[in-house]
Amino acid sequence: MFIRALRYADPVVRALESELQLEYAERYGDPDEGPIFPEQFTPPEGLFLVGFVGNEPVATGGFRKHSDGVAEIKRMYVAHEHRGGGHARRLLAELEAQALQAGYTRVVLETGLKQPEAISLYQSSGYVPTEPYGYYRDAELSRYFTKVLAADA
Repeated sequence: MFIRALRYADPVVRALESELQLEYAERYGDPDEGPIFPEQFTPPEGLFLVGFVGNEPVATGGFRKHSDGVAEIKRMYVAHEHRGGGHARRLLAELEAQALQAGYTRVVLETGLKQPEAISLYQSSGYVPTEPYGYYRDAELSRYFTKVLAADA
């Protein structure tokens, strides 16, 4: 898989985002209603990445500014037929590296109990539970994680 930065409004990103929203609806009954603004994923404070296998876009994820020194990872997704190949782990590592390069020292993210594979990925990648924040902070099914970014990692 090779990884490219794309605008959040890019048609490739929008197509994968549509797949992700369908998955949220299947798992939770509704799409994600948390506010997202495309400009939040614009350098230097944010970035959106797409992983490709050949010419096929198969994975997405981005980060945006959460607070001073802290980035929030959003919209991690791997297309169904490409799961289990390490694409999410590779994309997550690249997001962390790019966030560190952008000056962030820590990342946070929110995921849900009905996404056990995501929780497993984050925990096995060094993420630890953190306090709730943002749109879903009072949602019973939401879980929050953080990781300190190290320059030598």
